[in-house]
Amino acid sequence: MLRNILLTDVEALCQINKQALGYCFSTEKTGQQLAKLSQDPHHFFIGFEDSETQQLLGYIHAEVYQSLYSDPGFNILALAVLPCQQGKGIGKTLLQGLEVEANQRGYAFIRLNSADYRTEAHGFYEHVGYSCDKLQKRFIKFI
Repeated sequence: MLRNILLTDVEALCQINKQALGYCFSTEKTGQQLAKLSQDPHHFFIGFEDSETQQLLGYIHAEVYQSLYSDPGFNILALAVLPCQQGKGIGKTLLQGLEVEANQRGYAFIRLNSADYRTEAHGFYEHVGYSCDKLQKRFIKFI
């Protein structure tokens, strides 16, 4: 079932991020980020919880995407489901929950980036109605 992400979910979020996305970010830093971003109305979180065990199995994190050249929408920053739970409709349910929120806010779109090597994820996104509209490289400079 869909539910809000809570500060008590930090350990579960770290495990999901590590197992599903390969991100090893400390529990302490994850908790700090979640506490901060949960207070920002431009960030939106939904979790998927097993109704029997109350275990968090996946989550989605989106932020408001606004620019001078488009109507507002959501930009998905993370969509992650524990690998042992993938293929059960959890990711699709999370995306549907985000679509409901986007509709309620009057947003025009939901967008996301996915690394070129994540071909299984690409197939999933296409299966649930997303299309790739451009290819690009990401540039970053660590400070």
